[in-house]
Amino acid sequence: MMTHIANAYSEKAQAVIYQGSCYDFVKTVPDGAARLIVTSPPYNIGKKYERTSSLQDYYQRQEAIIDECVRLLAPDGSICWQTGNFVKNAEIVPLDMLLYPIFQKHHLKLRNRIIWQFGHGLHASKRFSGRYETILWFTKSDNYIFNLDSVRVPQKYPNKKYFKGPRIGEFSCNPLGKNPSDIWDIPNVKNNHVEKTAHPCQFPIELAERLILALSNEGDLVFDPFLGAGTTTAAALKHKRRGMGCETVAEYCAIAEERTAQAMNGSLKSRPMYTPIYDPLNPLKNSDHEMFSLGQRHLFRNTPAAA
Repeated sequence: MMTHIANAYSEKAQAVIYQGSCYDFVKTVPDGAARLIVTSPPYNIGKKYERTSSLQDYYQRQEAIIDECVRLLAPDGSICWQTGNFVKNAEIVPLDMLLYPIFQKHHLKLRNRIIWQFGHGLHASKRFSGRYETILWFTKSDNYIFNLDSVRVPQKYPNKKYFKGPRIGEFSCNPLGKNPSDIWDIPNVKNNHVEKTAHPCQFPIELAERLILALSNEGDLVFDPFLGAGTTTAAALKHKRRGMGCETVAEYCAIAEERTAQAMNGSLKSRPMYTPIYDPLNPLKNSDHEMFSLGQRHLFRNTPAAA
């Protein structure tokens, strides 16, 4: 398989990674080019890849890129904006709440406010330690892609059957798994994570995979204006989509290119979807995941996408 990654927009390229400002890059992308936008923008907390500013300035910069993303989104496309909290002096500002009016002014439709929970993070001393972030999933219209069968998760009782009535003996739940709901328990990328790179705030491939599988089809273009370590483009290429993203920091851009190329040639290291999260206080939870048999996984992965 080819591993060429373009550095400028091309409707024929499998992967495009632009080193530079997303505010400049989006001007080269035509209206309606992307089926899905998945990103985790800076949180205005002074990381290497951002500059700290007033919340008003931060809002205006976010508004400028969101405006452009809405323009380049296809009519049946989705935007997933993953954010955390801006924190100062132990006081938090939920960035999804801050940014919601920008999406609202474009009349986008909020389908879910997804809670991504994880077990590890910074420890707080003057408030409870934060262990979740949010994903705002918007669609541009009521006609949008949603492949639920592609992202089902293990049933709690996968072999449960009706014990009476006209459907006695039949499975009482979907054999492909259940709807993952709007609370996602996915480990974040810390130092011992197989996906860990030099980027300080990368999000896990499984998070991007679930969104990409559910909200796009093979061949669709997935765009990330704040690409970081290349999680979105790598996940897109892994699942036969096209990936496109921007990154300002040269070191992270090189990492994104490397991981995207690995996804193209099948050598990408990632934590597999559906890997159990071990909980010593809840052994039933662990066995639930392990009961999701290889047969069910085979059915799950080979089920045609249902829009």
